[in-house]
Amino acid sequence: MSTPFTKRLSFRLTRNTVLLAMALGILLNMVQVTLDYFSARESMDEEIRALMDISFSPASQIAYNIDTRLAKELLDGLLRHPAIVDARIVDPDGRILAASTRPSTDSAYRFLSDFLFGPNREYSENLRVPQLEEIPLGQLEVRIDTYHYGTAFLSRAAYTLVSGFLKSLILSVILLFIFYFILTKPLMRVIQALHEVDPRAPEKIRLPVPRNHESDEIGQMVGIINQHLDTIDSSLDQVRLAESKMKHYSSKLEREVEDRTREISEKNEALQRGNRALIRAKEDAVHRARSRANFLASMSHEIRTPLNGVLGMLSLSLESELSPSQRNRLEIAYNAGQSLLGLLNDILDISKVEAGKLNLEAIEFNLREVIEECATLLSQQALSRNVELVIDIDPALPETLQGDPTRVRQIINNLLGNGIKFTESGEVRIRAVTRNGETRIDVIDTGIGMNDETLRRIFSPFSQGKADTTRRYGGTGLGLTLCRQLVERMHGHITVESRENQGTHFTVILPLPVRASASKDAFTRSHLRDQGVILDIPHDNPHRLPLERQLQAWQIPVRAKGDGQAAAYLCDSKTLTRGSLADRTLDCPLVLIGEPEQAIHTVSGQKVRAIALPLRRNQLEQTLLEAIGDTATSPQAEAAAESRPSPDLSILLVEDNRVNQIVASSMLRKLGYRVDLAENGERALTALSNQHYDIVLMDCQMPVMDGYAATERIRKHPEWRDLPVIAVTANVMQGDKDDCLAAGMNDYVTKPYNKDELRQVIERWAGQSVNQGS
Repeated sequence: MSTPFTKRLSFRLTRNTVLLAMALGILLNMVQVTLDYFSARESMDEEIRALMDISFSPASQIAYNIDTRLAKELLDGLLRHPAIVDARIVDPDGRILAASTRPSTDSAYRFLSDFLFGPNREYSENLRVPQLEEIPLGQLEVRIDTYHYGTAFLSRAAYTLVSGFLKSLILSVILLFIFYFILTKPLMRVIQALHEVDPRAPEKIRLPVPRNHESDEIGQMVGIINQHLDTIDSSLDQVRLAESKMKHYSSKLEREVEDRTREISEKNEALQRGNRALIRAKEDAVHRARSRANFLASMSHEIRTPLNGVLGMLSLSLESELSPSQRNRLEIAYNAGQSLLGLLNDILDISKVEAGKLNLEAIEFNLREVIEECATLLSQQALSRNVELVIDIDPALPETLQGDPTRVRQIINNLLGNGIKFTESGEVRIRAVTRNGETRIDVIDTGIGMNDETLRRIFSPFSQGKADTTRRYGGTGLGLTLCRQLVERMHGHITVESRENQGTHFTVILPLPVRASASKDAFTRSHLRDQGVILDIPHDNPHRLPLERQLQAWQIPVRAKGDGQAAAYLCDSKTLTRGSLADRTLDCPLVLIGEPEQAIHTVSGQKVRAIALPLRRNQLEQTLLEAIGDTATSPQAEAAAESRPSPDLSILLVEDNRVNQIVASSMLRKLGYRVDLAENGERALTALSNQHYDIVLMDCQMPVMDGYAATERIRKHPEWRDLPVIAVTANVMQGDKDDCLAAGMNDYVTKPYNKDELRQVIERWAGQSVNQGS
C-alpha cells in the first residue's frame, strides 16, 4: 500500500520544522524590520534637523538683513536634498520672506510609504541672532516628502523578508531528503511487513528489524510490536468483552441523549419565546425613548421661547431707574427665572445622557482657568453666606489638557454650588492636581455633611438628604446626578466621603490627556527672587497655604514680618483693618489679600494694591509685577486687547418673535453695536442685498424661510460666503448644533439671550468679519 507523499512522516516533520523555523525567521525579520523602521524615522528627523541646524545661522542673518536673494539661494540649496520639497523663511508677522518648492514624487507604491511615514512632515526653527536674542526674526520652515526615506526602508525590508524566505525554502529541501532516508524509508519497510500479516493467524508472523536500526527507536518499536503479537489472542478476548460492554453503554447513552435532547428542545422553545418578548419590549422602549427625545426637543423650544422673553425683559428692566422695592421684586423674579432655566438644563442634560445622545468634545483647554472662572462666578454667593471659597490648585498643574471644558465646568459649578449651599460657616476648598495621566479634582466643604444612608443615594435623581434639608436649603437633587453621569461618560469616576456636621469631600478623577506642561513664570529676571516677600498673614487663614505654595513654585522667598527687607509686603484684610500698619513706614509696596473695597486704606501715604478673593494666579502675578514697578502686560492681556473688536459693528438680527427682537436688540445696542431686524430668512436676504453687515444672528425656526435655508442661500452667494452667521435657537437636543454647522453657520448660542454670551460670541467672530470686510 503506497502512502501519499504529503501524508508521509518525513514530509510532515519537514513541514512542521520548516514552518516553525520560517515563523521564527519571519518573527525575527519583522523585529529587524520594525527596528529598522524606527531607526529610519529617527534618522529622517535627525538628518532634517541637522540640515536645519546648519542653515540656522545663515537663515538668521538673512532674516535679520532681509536679503531675499541670499534667502532664495539658501532655500534652493535646501531643495537639493532629495526629501525636501518646500522651504521658506517667514517673518514674525507671518509674511513669507522667501520660499522655494518643488512637486512631490509620484509613484504607484507611494501609498505604502505614506502609510508608514506619512505623506510629508514639517519642521520649523525660530530665527535669532546671537547679539539680539530677544528680538524674534521669524522662522525657517521646511516640509519634506517622506517617499525618499520610505522607499529606502521598503527596499531593505523586502530584501530581509525575501532572503529569510529563501533560506527557509532551502532548509526545507535539505531536511526533506534527510528525514526520508533516515526515518521514512525504514518505517515503510516495517509497514510493508505488517501489511503481510495474516489477520486470521497474526501470532505466526514476526517483523524483521531494519538494518542499522537495531538500537534506535525503530528497532525498539519492532521489538514491542513482536511482543504484542505474542499476546494478541488474549488481547482479542478482552477486546470482545469490552466491545460488548461498550454496546451496552452505547444503547444506554443513546436513551439518555434522547431524553436530554427533548428537555433542551423544550427549554430552547421557552427561551425563544422569551427572546421574542424581550425584542418586542426593546423595540417598545426604543420607540418610547425616541418619542421622549422628540418631546423634550419640542418642549425645550416651547419653554425657552417665552422664558427668553421673561428673562430678557427682566434683565432690561433691572438696568433702568427703579425704586428699591421694584428692583427687589424684579431681582426675585429674575433669579426665579434663572433657577427655572437651570432646572430645565439639568433635566435635558440628564435625559440626553440616559438616552446616549450626549456628545463630548475633545479640545484643548486650560483647567486652571476653568476652575478660577467657576470660583469667581460663585464668589459673591459664598461671600453672602460668610463662607471662604479657596482655590488650592497644584502649581505644577499642566497648562493645557484635552477634554470637554463645558462639561468639566458644569461638574465644577455643581460641586462648588452644592458645597456653598450646604455650608453655613467655614470654607469650601477646591483642589486640582494631575498625576500619571489622570486629573484629580477635590471639592471639600465644612458644611452639614451626610449620614451613611444619604451617601448611598446621593447620586440618585431628585434625591437629597433628610426631608428638612430640601425645605431648608432648596434644590432639586439633579446636580449631583448629572455630575456622576457626565464623569462616567468621560470614563472617569466620582466618589464622596462625608460625616454629619463635619463636612463633605467630593473627589472627581478624569483621564484628561496632557497637551502642554505648566507655563513658565514671569519672575525670571525680577528682583522678587532676590529679595522675596513678607507674608504677614495668619496661619489659620485658609488662603495662606495656596498662596505660599504658589510663591515657592515661582522661587520667590517667603519671609516673616520683621525678617529683613523685601520686595513686597503681603497682608490680609484683618492685618490692614487692625491699624497695626497705619503708623509704620514700609520700605516696599503693600499688597492686600482681600476685598478690593478695603484697599482704600493707606499706610503712611502709601497706596495699597488689592488681590480679590478667591485667589487667582494671573491676578496675583499681575499685581506683584505692578507692585514692584514692572508694568509689562501679560501675554493673555495683550492677546485680549488685540482681539477686542470695535464697537462700531453692524449686526443683522433675524428673529420672528417680537419679544425676542426687543430683548436681543436692546442687549446688542447696550453693548454698543448697530442692530437691524429681519422677521424671516427671506427678509434677511433682502437686507443683506441692500446693506453691508459684519455679523448675522440667525434664528433657526421661522415662517416663510427658516434659518437653515437662509444660511444655505447666503453661502451660495459669493460676496457673503465668509460672512459670520451665528445660530440662535431654543433647541438644545442632540444634533441641533450639528444641523446648524452643516447648514453653513459658524457658531451656535442657545436661548434665552444672555448679554455676556452674545458679547463673547460676537467678539470671537468680529475680528474675522472686520478683516474680511476690509
